[in-house]
Amino acid sequence: MIEVEARGDGTGPLVTRLVWACGRLGVERATMGLMVVGADEMAAINAEHRARPEPTDVLAFPVDGPEATAWPLDGPPPELGDVVICPAAAQDPLETLAVHGLLHLLGYDHEADDGEMLALQDRLVAEAPPA
Repeated sequence: MIEVEARGDGTGPLVTRLVWACGRLGVERATMGLMVVGADEMAAINAEHRARPEPTDVLAFPVDGPEATAWPLDGPPPELGDVVICPAAAQDPLETLAVHGLLHLLGYDHEADDGEMLALQDRLVAEAPPA
């Protein structure tokens, strides 16, 4: 079971997309947080964690990382981490940003790979059922 603790407006479809994407990625049990925030709050979070005092579209704060797909079924579910999305700074649909953040929680890094993360993101977004 995937459990998403959500805060902010419009999170329902995002939670649905995250649960579906987890299943496609082989994550059967996990917990994670999702926040949809305004520009001022995102700028403060971005300044605190990345020393960039401006809003950005999505941030991810991983906890258990890629090991989540191999977590033992007899233990507590892994804590993937938190995804923070700012609609005011977004150019992509919020569902795309939620998947983007999830992939970062699972250890993907588009700045260090050869396009694998963004290609996977595009596939997941294209294959996803309507939220």
